[in-house]
Amino acid sequence: MSNLKTKCVLVIDEKLPLGLIANTAAILGVTLGTYAPELVGGTVSDGSGIEHLGIVKTPIPILKGSTSLLHELRDKTMSEPFSDMLVVDFSDTAQGCKSYEEYINKLQAISKSDYKYFGLGIYGEKKKVNSLTGSFPLLR
Repeated sequence: MSNLKTKCVLVIDEKLPLGLIANTAAILGVTLGTYAPELVGGTVSDGSGIEHLGIVKTPIPILKGSTSLLHELRDKTMSEPFSDMLVVDFSDTAQGCKSYEEYINKLQAISKSDYKYFGLGIYGEKKKVNSLTGSFPLLR
């Protein structure tokens, strides 16, 4: 199922309540699927002829992080060696908004020190993803 050259991971703040962890994972997954459609397989028919929409073609480990680790990791992903990677972030600013317009307005009015990352989705060359996240434990 997996592509040996690329890897996708989610890193989520382990101190979030379970509902926010699930919400963060869902939001990161939707965005990753939109910007990296090659992660999603095609429709499959089962033996009864029922069609099932494509699901992700590769495992996506969900790793645990902390507020400070997520900020450090996001900063690293913005550096030159990682500029070719797809990185999606989800923050307390986004989670607290009732509309996308509200999110845009709030985000444009603050700096990165004013919000807390809930999670990051990272997709790219396997070696680079591993160099960033290879030592992180699974979120359980």
